[in-house]
Amino acid sequence: MQRLFSTFPNSWPGLGLLILRLATGFSLAAVAHVTGDLADTANLLDRCLVGGLVVLLSIGLWTPIVAVTAAAIQIGTMSLAHQFNSSSIITAAVCLALAMLGPGAWSLDARLFGRKRIV
Repeated sequence: MQRLFSTFPNSWPGLGLLILRLATGFSLAAVAHVTGDLADTANLLDRCLVGGLVVLLSIGLWTPIVAVTAAAIQIGTMSLAHQFNSSSIITAAVCLALAMLGPGAWSLDARLFGRKRIV
């Protein structure tokens, strides 16, 4: 998993990535709440899946995989519902950016897969 990230930035960049993860999670939850044109079971399944992705993004676990999945869900939902609104497009773009940047030092990914110092 560490090969997916160049570093796990700490200090101000790490705080920036934490804020980006939290904002992306809230944005995903808001967009999933607004989208309601799909069938009831598909909408319920989409909301449950997005809820799980929001939790994983917020705590920073499996960030690149979760962020790419969230972006794919946003793009798929926009395509199926034929609603290309700016909030969904921005959320998908921020998810892809977060997948490329990584979770930062204040995440579970950093704790589980980050560099370790052996004394």
